Amino acid sequence: MTTAPAGASLDATALRQRVAAVVAAHDPTTTDPTEFLAARFDAGLAWVHFPEGEGGLGAPRVLQTVVDEEFERLGAVPAGRDKLIIGLGMAAPTIVAFGTPEQRRRYLKPLYVGEEVWCQLFSEPGAGSDLAALGTRAVRDGDTWVVNGQKVWTSHAHNARWAILVTRTDPDVPKHRGMTYFICDMHAPGVDVRPLRQLTGEAAFNEVYLTDVRIPDSHRLGEVGDGWRVAQTTLMNERVSIGGRPEPREGGLIRFATEAWRSAPPELRTPGLHDTLMRLWVEAEAARLTQERLRQQLAIGQPGPEGSATKLAFARLNQEISGLEVELRGAEGLTYDDWTFHRPDGHGMATRGAGYRYLRSRGNSIEGGTSEILRNIIAERVLGLPGEIRVDKDVAWKDLPK
Repeated sequence: MTTAPAGASLDATALRQRVAAVVAAHDPTTTDPTEFLAARFDAGLAWVHFPEGEGGLGAPRVLQTVVDEEFERLGAVPAGRDKLIIGLGMAAPTIVAFGTPEQRRRYLKPLYVGEEVWCQLFSEPGAGSDLAALGTRAVRDGDTWVVNGQKVWTSHAHNARWAILVTRTDPDVPKHRGMTYFICDMHAPGVDVRPLRQLTGEAAFNEVYLTDVRIPDSHRLGEVGDGWRVAQTTLMNERVSIGGRPEPREGGLIRFATEAWRSAPPELRTPGLHDTLMRLWVEAEAARLTQERLRQQLAIGQPGPEGSATKLAFARLNQEISGLEVELRGAEGLTYDDWTFHRPDGHGMATRGAGYRYLRSRGNSIEGGTSEILRNIIAERVLGLPGEIRVDKDVAWKDLPK
């Protein structure tokens, strides 16, 4: 495979040539998907803005769109990557931002090619919306840390090899300080994963108990006590990955609502429902275009609080649109017969029925940051409004009400 030499000036044309070289040497129709993704990673085309040798070329982030579109044009889009979303969208950017060279070399390639699944150990029974209140303790013991606590709402924990984990390492300082961020081996002794059955009958989420789990200090990301700052990188990327996925015009859930309208019997195609459909169609298109603009802004910088707005709109629209679809489908929309317990790799919004979409969308306003918290972020960090009064900012975590 012939590519431009490392360090050469890169532009859209040069990147398209690199993509073509990878596809020519590894026919995506016959090459094993893991092997193909490994070739893409080695060519620096996984994330072009990452450093050379770590899946990237040190190129401007904006050029990633060129690479993705060219692979898609050549028929080389990997399928079934839903269970990798936490690794790809949240763990990888955090590892690149705060990981050591050894950590980046160890984790990024297996993460990208799908050999290792990741999960996110953040929320706790008493620390969901207020993540900084978390109480999972990590106590240093020489070159290792001993971790005890409970995490909840953990997607893919049942098939994850690694987890990104935030802990409390110093209870004597205010809650936003004294937190430390680790990479946790999900196969380590003391890690207990238990399913959480959802409204849909499935169990994509889990609760995870950590009992005397030993984590080497070499698995720490960032400095001791700096876990809140590291976690913010993860959270900003999470909200973009949840609320800012690219969609074609009339894509996403609005597609199912418009299909339901076109096939609905005349008695259901009322002027009121028509007005509701048109309003939601316009809002969905406005949200799609806003998400596209956000992705263009992210291409030349870092994810910021604006991602909270796209995630907030995503949650509200999904819930309203799925409700309209159920209404348009009449009695059919009220049926739901898939209550069997199972462990899905993804959420299946596009492959399941209207009843599933309606039930599953209830969680969109909770996962990835509740809508209430996102409104606070938008108000304070985007609009510049006065922040809420917080009486616990200077109180040691150990002295807070539990």
